[in-house]
Amino acid sequence: MPVAFGKVIHQDLQPRAESKIVANRARRRGMSMKDQALAVREMAYAPYSNFKVGAAVRAADGEVYVGCNVENAAYPEGTCAEAGAIAAMVAAGQTKLTEVYVVADAPLPVSPCGGCRQKLSEFGQGDVVVTMATLGGIEQKTTIAELIPGVFSDEYLEKS
Repeated sequence: MPVAFGKVIHQDLQPRAESKIVANRARRRGMSMKDQALAVREMAYAPYSNFKVGAAVRAADGEVYVGCNVENAAYPEGTCAEAGAIAAMVAAGQTKLTEVYVVADAPLPVSPCGGCRQKLSEFGQGDVVVTMATLGGIEQKTTIAELIPGVFSDEYLEKS
């Protein structure tokens, strides 16, 4: 019997769930990164803060992967939207991102947190454009290098 996240999925539901995932992916293909980030933002699980965030990352193969924030009653255990999008990208076999779009309902564009900046730098070059946006349409563009100068990279892990 299939298992997902430690819960047993009824076998009759598995084909429907898989076809829904494929249909959603096909429907999103014609959407801009902005629209995909806005759409996935609506799926965010934010019962504690009510602060929903959506993110879309474009992989080197051109495919766009999305993620939303997922809160937890044990606050540090939540997941950021950017981390979710990166995880989806990696789960699909991609390890290089070429563009990022993040949107939240805030008066000013919300910057990725420090942990997400580090994650973005793991999978994207410094010149990758990161667009931060509000629901009201304000956008601010920056790069990964501008978000995290002095990034901790694999160069520090090399032995002398």
